[in-house]
Amino acid sequence: MGQQMKARRAEEPLAGLPRNYLRACLLLLIGEQPAHGYDLLEQIPRLGMPHVDPGGLYHALRAMEQEGMVLSWWEHSSAGPPRRTYRLSNEGVEWLHAWAGALRESHRYLSAYLGRYDQIGERTSSEAGR
Repeated sequence: MGQQMKARRAEEPLAGLPRNYLRACLLLLIGEQPAHGYDLLEQIPRLGMPHVDPGGLYHALRAMEQEGMVLSWWEHSSAGPPRRTYRLSNEGVEWLHAWAGALRESHRYLSAYLGRYDQIGERTSSEAGR
């Protein structure tokens, strides 16, 4: 692998995830059902984000609440300390739909790209074997 290729790879995002993808994931998970921060932290890896900083997750939730996307309340438990529960606001539902539309569009473009790549990938592999 050439030096230029190594340098270019170091600059690329880890998994090619969209900016603010964490927010999209939080909107989806909270849209499925109201949740506590810890529950969200456990579920995020299943959406393609294996290493989420807990502080970053709670910071995103606070920012989303200040922006009116989510609502929260303290839920008391006999088994432990009170925990904050989050649910989507009406604006949060609109943002969830907007994110889904944007990701659907990205998926369409990426599928077209990968379909064409697979075609040349097969050609270049067979040509390299000659």
